[in-house]
Amino acid sequence: MKELLEVWNESLSICESIVNNFHAGNTAGVNLDELKLGPPVPYPTSCRDGYAFRQHVATARRNRGVPMIPEFDQYPVFYFTNHNAIYGGGDLIVETDHLQKLDFELEAAIVIGRHGRNIKSYEADNYIAGYMIMNDFSARVLQMEEMLLNLGPAKGKDFATAIGPVLVTPDELENRKVTTPYGDKYDLEMKAYHNGRLISEGNLKQMDWTFAEIIERASYGVDLYPGDIIGSGTVGTGCYLELNGTAALNAKEKGEEFTPVWLAEGDDIELQIEGLGRLKNTIRRAVDDYSLLARKKMNP
Repeated sequence: MKELLEVWNESLSICESIVNNFHAGNTAGVNLDELKLGPPVPYPTSCRDGYAFRQHVATARRNRGVPMIPEFDQYPVFYFTNHNAIYGGGDLIVETDHLQKLDFELEAAIVIGRHGRNIKSYEADNYIAGYMIMNDFSARVLQMEEMLLNLGPAKGKDFATAIGPVLVTPDELENRKVTTPYGDKYDLEMKAYHNGRLISEGNLKQMDWTFAEIIERASYGVDLYPGDIIGSGTVGTGCYLELNGTAALNAKEKGEEFTPVWLAEGDDIELQIEGLGRLKNTIRRAVDDYSLLARKKMNP
């Protein structure tokens, strides 16, 4: 895939030729249901994840009793996650500590198809090779401990990012495109299912920062390369951290008890984005019962 992305325009021509031959009956196809798909970009050159949905940020902060960050509306932000821990659909093996409040995050992601630096938002959509679903798995106990040190997420986020099931080129989404002065958005419904039960609904057009604006920010003073992945960040209602917080507030107002929900061993989590497909993972526990949380140094 890396080689295809490095000559993306030529690769697209080859792909279009294959599709045309298939529709003409000159090429045999294979039913996708018979295949086990890996990640569309198994070894990305980098993986950034954004923070583009205001609804998610504002709701999560309200649930914690803290005000909205005014800087959110001034510039888009992102963090780097582990580009060597990229998975497709199927079994996802996690460690014991990851299962302490294991969470999903319903996101979309882009793959960069052209090299660029200091890319302006008005031209940034031309650098996007395609779109796919992203699940930014998060171990909330590890994450919340680390965030106390104000350096950002580390072990709470670096163990697994699932992408897929396929990479969809922009031309395939043309009829759902919403053009804005700040870059393109797409009117695509987003849903998440936990063990078959619908738990989250949103829409990709609700991004308050476009991918074009995120590219502009990310490329300032640095090079973006074919194969770089950039995630949108979590859509509103798109993770249990937010859903649990909202449910807890509602229960408190009614004088009721609430038990938070998280992903557990054996659970299925399936993300669906209109036009991009469905990405399903099953949570499995690693054989080794090694725990970082159990090895914390305690104050004397």
